[in-house]
Amino acid sequence: MQRFFPTVLTLLTLTSVAGADTENWPQFRGALSDGLAEGATLPSRWSTTENVVWRVDVPGWGWSSPVIWGDKIFLTSAVVDPPLPTPKVGGYPGGNIKPGDVNRWMVFCLDRETGKLLWEREVHKGVPPQPRHPRNSYASDTPVTDGERVYAYFGNIGLFAFDMEGKPLWEQKWGSFRMRDSWGTGIAPVLHQDRLFLINDNEQKSFLVALDKLTGKEIWRVERAERSNWSMPYIWINEKRTELVTIGTNRARSYDLDGKLLWELSPTSGLVSLMPVAKHGLLYLGAGYHYGPLYAIRPGGSGDISLKDEEKNNEWIAWHEPKGAGIHPSFLISGERLFVVFDAGFVACHDAKTGQAVFSRQRIDTGGGRFYASPWSYNGKVFLLNEDGKTYVLVDGPNYKLLHTCALEEPAWATPAIAHGSLFVRTYSKLYRIEEARK
Repeated sequence: MQRFFPTVLTLLTLTSVAGADTENWPQFRGALSDGLAEGATLPSRWSTTENVVWRVDVPGWGWSSPVIWGDKIFLTSAVVDPPLPTPKVGGYPGGNIKPGDVNRWMVFCLDRETGKLLWEREVHKGVPPQPRHPRNSYASDTPVTDGERVYAYFGNIGLFAFDMEGKPLWEQKWGSFRMRDSWGTGIAPVLHQDRLFLINDNEQKSFLVALDKLTGKEIWRVERAERSNWSMPYIWINEKRTELVTIGTNRARSYDLDGKLLWELSPTSGLVSLMPVAKHGLLYLGAGYHYGPLYAIRPGGSGDISLKDEEKNNEWIAWHEPKGAGIHPSFLISGERLFVVFDAGFVACHDAKTGQAVFSRQRIDTGGGRFYASPWSYNGKVFLLNEDGKTYVLVDGPNYKLLHTCALEEPAWATPAIAHGSLFVRTYSKLYRIEEARK
């Protein structure tokens, strides 16, 4: 198989990072799943060579994000020989990829400082059980770690637990389920205290499940009246309780940590990939196929909290924007500003507390490339990565202002990770560690 190979090493002198630096990035979008980070050496400009500490070739296809704990980076991939061609971007490619060649589903662990491969584990080998969308991969589900174990999920294969040195601990499999139009999977597990939570919404038998993180034993399972969905569950720790929030094609639902339904909300608009996020005592969720509704929800709801008739708010919904949500990128809330990135190349900003427009929907000239990765923010800037591998850098402020773009010259779908003063960006074939050069 292909091997990891460092192609750029030590392009800048590594220096100690500030105490405020974000240290670990244990799951999709970071410890709080919000895309926010801190660090004096986090970069605002980069290219395939500028501000690059190292880059490594990553075998196979995988749109999962890297996760980081201490000196270790974890990522997943599905490897096939001969290697697959570079995927096309822009427009709609049409036609799904039917299973054919044997794949190897892999978990990789890299050294954060050098990019060197520390260990690799094959969790399954065989012909994929389901087709996939030509823009999807068989490793689009981001792993999660608690610093003692790493949990890697592959949608139609299973969930696999390893210790930090790569020793297999347990595995859990549910079988393979057909997805809408054979588009494939892309949902990450969520870790809270001693439990892992995983949603599997599909065309056959949708469910939400809780597992013991030490043993993989199933603690509870609830069936869901939903079809295919690509939105991760979200742990909402609020002033009244801790909730497990999900967005479905039909409804958004909140459960307690034992699987009891707390509240539900409709409509959602279907084709959900973004995940909820909480700030300012509110929960923000939406689903936006062709611009769906965006809701800001107060804690403590019970039963059906949906808006009625022409209502704009109610006891549990602080505000809503009827066409305020996109499909894939999750919301970014920096300070009191809520940024919404739309797949087709637009960005809008709301006051997170009131819902009032900070600036209206602005078009970004991407040349046709769409946004799938979720935005992130640090050092007064907002970053939007599109499928062309270009990152559009905006001022994190009340007015729309595009500062510049950073290009990595190949497709990118994975949301980046941030730790120890460095940005880690996964493209189609590579993983970059990027850091501001010290003068």
